Amino acid sequence: MKLFYTPEIAQDKTFTLSESESKHAIRVLRLKEKDTITLINGKGSFFDATISDANPKKCTVQITTIRTENKAKPYLHIAIAPTKNNDRTEWMIEKCTEIGINEITPTLCKHSERKKIKQERFEKTAISAMKQSLKASLPIVNELTNFNTVVNAAFKGKKYIAHCYKNKQQHFKDIYLKGENCMILIGPEGDFSEQEVELALKNGFVPITFGESRLRTETAGIFACTTFNLLNE
Repeated sequence: MKLFYTPEIAQDKTFTLSESESKHAIRVLRLKEKDTITLINGKGSFFDATISDANPKKCTVQITTIRTENKAKPYLHIAIAPTKNNDRTEWMIEKCTEIGINEITPTLCKHSERKKIKQERFEKTAISAMKQSLKASLPIVNELTNFNTVVNAAFKGKKYIAHCYKNKQQHFKDIYLKGENCMILIGPEGDFSEQEVELALKNGFVPITFGESRLRTETAGIFACTTFNLLNE
């Protein structure tokens, strides 16, 4: 299946791909008129189409069928401190998108090693992963957000914070209930500060652990995403 990301597509019978997607279809993949492709809008819909004009700058297609993704799972939002090595955060975004996630918020914490991000680059990583995994839903990738803003924001669902302080926290898999919307806070390599943990608890976050091993930040993000999806199978 050849997927093309077209967020601006409407339910019309004719659509023209952007210049970059037209070039990819005609120049790179060498597609021709009457070849079939699938467009995705990032919101859960597939648009099966046939190329009617193989123009490498303005490729026009005829929409034949509109489909939606399978039954949606509960909402998963992971707020996570970006790693010092930017590639590790990109890798986490890529894998979480492939596995299944709705929203990612890079979070600036007291012990954060990285205080600036390239949001556009993270978004491109998510788009590529969505296409690679044959999905039609693109996760929201927010801009870098201060910890206090994240924990004070409204969220309709259960809220958890994963930290390494001894606090008799339960394992995520033992406390999460299938079907619940879920927000998980994951800190930097130096963990959250005690003040941040205290603030999160005051705002309704439940302390959790991912097991006895101390995981890298990006590993914890992927573990949380994987466990959430497995529990909702």
